[in-house]
Amino acid sequence: MTQSILKLDSVDVSALESYREKFALDVLTGLSEPRKSIPSIYHYDAEGSKLFNKITELPEYYPTRCEIETLKRNIAQIAGYMGSETINLIEFGPGDGGKTRILVEYFLNKGLEFQYIPIDISYSALDDLHQRFKKSYPKLELKGLVADYFSGIKWLNNEYDRKNVVLFLGSNIGNFNRAKSKLFLHNLWNHLNDGDIVIIGFDLKKDIDLLLRAYNDSRGVTADFNLNLLQRINRELAGEFDISNFRFFATYDVFSGAVESYLVSIQKQEVIIGEIGKSFHFDPWEPIHTEYSYKYLESDILSLAKNTGFILKENLYDEKRYFVNSVWEVNKPHAS
Repeated sequence: MTQSILKLDSVDVSALESYREKFALDVLTGLSEPRKSIPSIYHYDAEGSKLFNKITELPEYYPTRCEIETLKRNIAQIAGYMGSETINLIEFGPGDGGKTRILVEYFLNKGLEFQYIPIDISYSALDDLHQRFKKSYPKLELKGLVADYFSGIKWLNNEYDRKNVVLFLGSNIGNFNRAKSKLFLHNLWNHLNDGDIVIIGFDLKKDIDLLLRAYNDSRGVTADFNLNLLQRINRELAGEFDISNFRFFATYDVFSGAVESYLVSIQKQEVIIGEIGKSFHFDPWEPIHTEYSYKYLESDILSLAKNTGFILKENLYDEKRYFVNSVWEVNKPHAS
């Protein structure tokens, strides 16, 4: 069996270097707006990823435990969507691969024919995953792709005439607002083939106090995770943020259905960011928006599938029905 990491031409060294330029541009744009913000994708540098892994282990943070339970209790149904032919098992942003192990082990034990293809913009993240999986699953066919998600799928479709099963786990879809989630999912539909399968994690709407506790943990790890955004700006963009001058705040918007995260300036201050060559003014108690985490009803999920070209095949739940892994099929009735 072969295991490798491939860096696509679309993600060359210059493109990786320009990632910091994009970071600087997004910070400049976000902090120059009347309602300041920093895109949530920048949470996940090496330190941010470590802190997020700590969040998933907190007693208040239920989504990861619920999704693991969902995958374990429904794994036979998931295997049923694999088919009898060799498939591409694709995962967007696999992280440490903890949840994927549940599926990989089961599929290998059942003798299913598949190639596991994690896709991520970070070479180091895929290399760490590769090293762990190579040790645990020497017989696993693995090809990591350093690319954006859609470039990765386009390359795979050119290389292999196979069914694709795409994993988009961890309620990552919740980081998009409603309009952006539709755009993302329609783009995904456009890049896949008729009959391909997508398994998406959605965090369901539930008791508001339960939601708020999950994002305001008693140990302050979620606060550290958000404050790391400012520390990352200091490290990579020569920022001069004093993080003691900011506090983390998370709340739930009952109209939008999103937990919203903020870093709030506790005093009037000016902050220089050297790589941008600009100073940014903060009024007392002025917020920086750092993340959305949208929650869903089953009716929202069904509507989203229909409106983006998919057929909702099945919803898979944990025992408390806090979380759902929704199984969608690509529907292209006029595809040749």
